[in-house]
Amino acid sequence: MIRPRAALAFLLGALLAAPALAQYPDRPVRMLIPFVAGGTTDVLARVVSQQMSDDWHQQVVPDNHPGANGIIAAEMAAKSPGDGYTLLFVAMGHAVNPLMYKKLPYDTQKDFTPICLVATFAQMVLINPAVPANNLKALIALAKHGPKPLSYASGGIGSSQHLAGALLAYMAGIKMDHVPYKGGSPGLMDVIAGNVDLMVSQPTSTAFITAGKLKALAISSPRRSPGNPDLPTVAEAGVPGYQSLAWYGLVGPKNMPPEVLKKISEETMRATRSKAMQDALVAQGGEPVGGSPAEFAAFIKAETNRYAKVVKEAGISAD
Repeated sequence: MIRPRAALAFLLGALLAAPALAQYPDRPVRMLIPFVAGGTTDVLARVVSQQMSDDWHQQVVPDNHPGANGIIAAEMAAKSPGDGYTLLFVAMGHAVNPLMYKKLPYDTQKDFTPICLVATFAQMVLINPAVPANNLKALIALAKHGPKPLSYASGGIGSSQHLAGALLAYMAGIKMDHVPYKGGSPGLMDVIAGNVDLMVSQPTSTAFITAGKLKALAISSPRRSPGNPDLPTVAEAGVPGYQSLAWYGLVGPKNMPPEVLKKISEETMRATRSKAMQDALVAQGGEPVGGSPAEFAAFIKAETNRYAKVVKEAGISAD
């Protein structure tokens, strides 16, 4: 039998806890961004944070903490309370950093709560026009039998371009020399200049393709792009099963209350469907995704598994 005093205490506790969750957020929310202002991660994170601020009538503050391929901001998020007032906007490095670093200051699987996959970006296999290949099969043959190894540029070790290029080499059974840069743009400029043979990069370079300064051979997505319907996928063009997408999403610390997680997830979904997000994605060649926290958790795990073999075989290490 429940004593009246104990029952009253339980009821008061429940009544006090319910409004706290219902009123979330009742103070500013911090959204950690692991890269510098102006890049794709930053642009998309600010679209989501602005949408949240507008709908919640509470400030969601973008907070850039670049460095160590996203690890600095991720550590800050992992060590924050799981109350919904600290969020982390992540890129694909979040899933592959455990493969490239011997020791991280957090556990990617255990210390974060996946919330929503926001957007994906297909990448194109882009070559300098002087490279004697008009399709992907010819490029692979050149890599296997040509007079010298092909070189591919990237925005740095562990970047989406690096992983996409390494995965291509691994699945095609070829060897290519990796040339890392501090950012994707310098690498792309060196491909245009002919200092590097190719790059697997987000298709923000259509003007260079139209001008004949770059040649696009294939796209890394599982299906053809509506904007480039004549461009085959890498899988169609000679490497069956190949897929490599740059992606961005939202996570929080572990142990988030289910009601808070649900509210943030639903709000992030609304942000992915907003006009501001559509405009940002069209400008950069991306597609909105959305989905549940469970779906994003499964996606992150699948991405880690996708690159595990290639990182090991290619000896990719950021330490």
